[in-house]
Amino acid sequence: MDNLRLIISGGGTGGHIFPAISIANAVTKLRPDAEILFVGALGRMEMERVPMAGYQIEGLPVAGLQRRLSFENLKLPLKLIKSNRMAKTIITRFKPDVAVGVGGYASGPILRVAGKRSIPYIIQEQNSFAGLTNRILAKKAAIICVAYPDMEKFFPKDKIIITGNPIREGISPATPQLRERAIEHFNLDGNKKTLLIIGGSLGSGTLNRCMKRWVLDNKEADINIIWQCGRYYFKDVEAFNNENTRDFVKYFEFISSMDLAFAAADLVISRAGAGTISELCMAAKATIFVPSPNVAEDHQTHNAMALVKRDAAYMVADIDADLRLMKSAEELIFNDEKIKELEKNIFSMAIERSAERIAMEILKYEKKQ
Repeated sequence: MDNLRLIISGGGTGGHIFPAISIANAVTKLRPDAEILFVGALGRMEMERVPMAGYQIEGLPVAGLQRRLSFENLKLPLKLIKSNRMAKTIITRFKPDVAVGVGGYASGPILRVAGKRSIPYIIQEQNSFAGLTNRILAKKAAIICVAYPDMEKFFPKDKIIITGNPIREGISPATPQLRERAIEHFNLDGNKKTLLIIGGSLGSGTLNRCMKRWVLDNKEADINIIWQCGRYYFKDVEAFNNENTRDFVKYFEFISSMDLAFAAADLVISRAGAGTISELCMAAKATIFVPSPNVAEDHQTHNAMALVKRDAAYMVADIDADLRLMKSAEELIFNDEKIKELEKNIFSMAIERSAERIAMEILKYEKKQ
């Protein structure tokens, strides 16, 4: 048997990168001799995170359309032409048996070239509302791995497999021992409830603004705060907290030990990215979602509503967050009965072993001697 040769393309945010790495890890466990190449977008966080995970990555200059008027938009056609040319070179040189697209700017060029070369490719659609690029790419896809039911409204029914979204290792409902370890890790007051705020790997201006306002209004508090503010906002949040020191606030640019953060939390406030939702389901965490309005086709609202309709989470619209978010959080975090109900319902939506399920599908395309 020849070694499996696999390209995994996509990235841009942790919501794309962490599932991609989880898929690669699952493939490696099943085929330790597999040769895996990541293809990402230059300047995006995958160019740093993927090598940290032990994998090789190449970058394309592809980028997305800026929603505001920007000179960068004029460069997009040239970047796309160059990215397509580079994608052809990468595939010619690497000779993959199969390609996987996890979403993000780099998925398009690689999968389009793979399709033209008759190389089978798999789409991993994370959201409950499929994006336009994946809907177009679905026509030549071998299979489409999804996390939500009723996706046949976007994709050919015979290509759909419900696998769930791959998540980082170690995330599960917290045991009392893990919770104690988490409280010690974050140096929290074990007698207080803990609120975890995660605005995604890059951060959320809305959530950070709400938190700063709440901190200013609360010099003392009967809850702990774990606050992941994101790469874009860290310096601003750091300066704010230096000026408004609160012992009950622990802030971070990025939380690597998310299993411990979930274990410590009684309630989570989060954006509604698909990967984060899958982790919250597996961790069985009561959550208030604040969907980002700055994503294509408002897919975060669709993601959040899939849980809200099953009484598995709360949702506050971004436009209402300043007035409603922290008030709702303060009321909910002390409602033990409702917290338990939300935990039970969100855990019922978890799909285990997602990365392994996708890896098994990938292995169907390895070449036999």
